[in-house]
Amino acid sequence: MSKKIMNFKSVCLLAATLSCTFGHAANIEYKEINDKFIESDVVRLDEKKGLSIETKAGDFAFKPYILVQTTGNFNYYDDEGLNLADQDKVANIGFAIPNAIIGFSGKAFKIVTFNVAMNPAKSGANLLQQAWFDINHSDALRVRVGKFKVPFAQGYLCTLGETMFPSLPLSLTTTANVNMSLNATNPTVGVGFDLGVQVHGIVKEKFQYQVGVFNGNGGSLTANKTTSDDHKGLPSLLYAGRIAYMPLGVMPTHQGIPSDLGNHKILFGLSSNLNVEAEDESSNDFRLGIEASWLYHRFFLSGEFYYLRMNWTERMQQSQDFRMMGGYAQAGFFVTPKFQPALRYDFLNRNGLDRKGYLNSPAMSLNYYFAKCNLKMQLMYQYMGRYGHETQLDRDNDDTGLATHTGMALLQYTF
Repeated sequence: MSKKIMNFKSVCLLAATLSCTFGHAANIEYKEINDKFIESDVVRLDEKKGLSIETKAGDFAFKPYILVQTTGNFNYYDDEGLNLADQDKVANIGFAIPNAIIGFSGKAFKIVTFNVAMNPAKSGANLLQQAWFDINHSDALRVRVGKFKVPFAQGYLCTLGETMFPSLPLSLTTTANVNMSLNATNPTVGVGFDLGVQVHGIVKEKFQYQVGVFNGNGGSLTANKTTSDDHKGLPSLLYAGRIAYMPLGVMPTHQGIPSDLGNHKILFGLSSNLNVEAEDESSNDFRLGIEASWLYHRFFLSGEFYYLRMNWTERMQQSQDFRMMGGYAQAGFFVTPKFQPALRYDFLNRNGLDRKGYLNSPAMSLNYYFAKCNLKMQLMYQYMGRYGHETQLDRDNDDTGLATHTGMALLQYTF
C-alpha cells in the first residue's frame, strides 16, 4: 500500500513541475499567465484556461492561442447616376475569412514577455501579424521591439476579438481623396501594425505612455528607408507617441465582454505621429488623435476625433497642404449577459478641409456570446451617406470605392 502512495506522490510531483495541463479539467490558475503585460492584441489570455505551460518557479510561461473569423458580406453601391446597362450595384458579396490567427505568448526569465502571431488569411508581409518582445524593468518602464501596433487610434488598439463592431470605422480605414495625380499613395488616418521600438509603461495605475519609432510603411518586414530631403539628417521614419489618463485604474482593451460586466473605468487619451517623407517621398504625414472611453458595468461608450495633414515635400512643388479630419462615437449595452446591441456614428471629410462635404456612416451591430465555448456572433448594418458637397461631381467622387449599404454577419471562435 505504501508503494502505491509513493508512486502517486511521484506522479503528482512530476505534473506540478511541468505545469502543463488543460485548465478546464484540472481547475488550476496560472498566475504568471494572468500577468497583465503578457498580451496578444488578439484574445484575452487571462481568461483562456486552455493549454498552458509554466515552470514551477514561474520564470517561464507559454500560452498558445487562436482566433478564427468567418464573415458573410453584402454590399450595395450607388450607380452615381451613370445608369449603365451592365453596371453592378450589388458587388463584393459572399463569404470571407478576414482573420485566421495562430499565435503564442509568454514570459521568460521573469523580465521578458513575448508574442508571435501568424495570420494565414493575409498575404505577403501581413502573414506575420505581430512578433515582439518586451523587456520589463518595471510597470512604469518597458521596452518593446518588433512588429506591433503603432500607439495611435483606440479603434486599432482594442483587442481584435473583443470589439463591438466586426469592422473598423470607415474614417480610420478609408484613404484620403486628395484629387491629385502627384502623390503615389493616398494615406489613411489609421496606422495599424508596424516594425519599430517603443518605450512604454503605466505609472501609478492611472497614467499610460507610449513613445516609439517605426518604419512607417505598415506591414513591410524590410529596412528600406532613407534620410529626409526636407528635414536634413532626420531618418524618414514614423515617430509616434500616446499618453492616457485613467482616473479609476487601468482601462481594459475590450469594448465590453460578458465576463467583465461589473467593471468601472474611464480613459482620456491624446496621441500623435509624424511619418517623415511617407508615400514614396511625396509628403510628411502628421496625425493627431483625441480619444475618450467609459466602461460602466454593462455599458461601454467611446469616441475619437483625429486630424491628418499631408505636408508636401519641396520636390512636389505644391504650396498648399492637404488636411483631413474625422471621428466617431459608439456605445453598447449588455441587455442580457450574452446579448449586446451597439450603435456607431462615423464621419470623415475625405476630400479635405478646403472642399465642402463629408461622409457620414451610421451603423448598428447585434452581438451574441455563446456561453462556455468562446463563440461570438455579430450582425452589422452600415449606411454610407454624403452631405454638403458643392457639386454632384464632388458628391460622386467622394464615395469612390465605398458601398452605400453594407451588411455583415461574423462568427468568431477563440481559444
